[in-house]
Amino acid sequence: MAKIWVFAELAEAKVAPIVLELLAKARDLGGEVEAVALGKGASAAAETLGKHGTKKVYACDDEVFDQYVAQPATDTLEALVKSGSPDLLLFGFTYDSREVAGRLSARLGVGQVSNCLDVEAEGGGFVAKVPYFGGAKIASLKLNNQPAIVLIRPKSFEAKEVGGTAEVEKVTATVGADSKRAHLKERIAEKGEKVKLEDATIIVSGGRGMQGPENFPLLEELADALGGAVGASRAVVDAGWVPYSMQVGQTGKSVRPSVYIAAGISGAMQHTVGMKGSKVIIAINKDAEAPILKMADLGVVGDALKIVPKLTEAVKAKKKQ
Repeated sequence: MAKIWVFAELAEAKVAPIVLELLAKARDLGGEVEAVALGKGASAAAETLGKHGTKKVYACDDEVFDQYVAQPATDTLEALVKSGSPDLLLFGFTYDSREVAGRLSARLGVGQVSNCLDVEAEGGGFVAKVPYFGGAKIASLKLNNQPAIVLIRPKSFEAKEVGGTAEVEKVTATVGADSKRAHLKERIAEKGEKVKLEDATIIVSGGRGMQGPENFPLLEELADALGGAVGASRAVVDAGWVPYSMQVGQTGKSVRPSVYIAAGISGAMQHTVGMKGSKVIIAINKDAEAPILKMADLGVVGDALKIVPKLTEAVKAKKKQ
């Protein structure tokens, strides 16, 4: 049975959402699932990790991992990997995890596969699924090294709590003499959206069919009425209509809401690869042949500038009843 480790990234002493998604995949692969949590809150995180299928958590609560960038975590993880010999090591494709995974890959002399949509067990090993050509094609890459290091895009899998508890094995921080160079001096929380795009259960996204940035408030009003967030296609982000933080797609954010409303979006693969996991897709487009309508659960052929305000009115009226 393969031994699968998940790097349990912590955010403000809590398990990052993508970790729970990775654990769902690790369970599906059928191996022995364990996790490594480093930093403040690591031991406490074992309760959550256990409920999501982790059998053992290697935990170290030393704050050195929170005070310095990537290198202390790399040092400690390297020592753990050499003693524990996992077959597969899963990381989230996030800024912090990428820093650690890249360094660890170089230390161990093994390759890594980034920006993956999936990983499968095959022939006694593993195969990573990586999108290319803007998401129009998916490459299958056989992983020959041990450990195989794979970084998975957020929202590629759905987190599922299965119950259970995890054994906690306390580990000691292994930090090299040269690993305290990049010191974290201050954290500044930037004021963000009312609802974070990647966490929203309802998303209203706009494309070129919105005809200009002056019309995006129509989407914001609908999203507010629904308690959701506003997204956008790459085309309108590139045009400068909205900031990059709103982009959904291959080069933007991957989302997995309960409802995804695409207003004036044609449905290029670059966009759909980032939202195709949505449970219900509603598309509004003038072009009856638009690709987005072929994948939508509900398609409306018409002008988004006329339909969206009417939809907002209907939602508000329903809420007053």
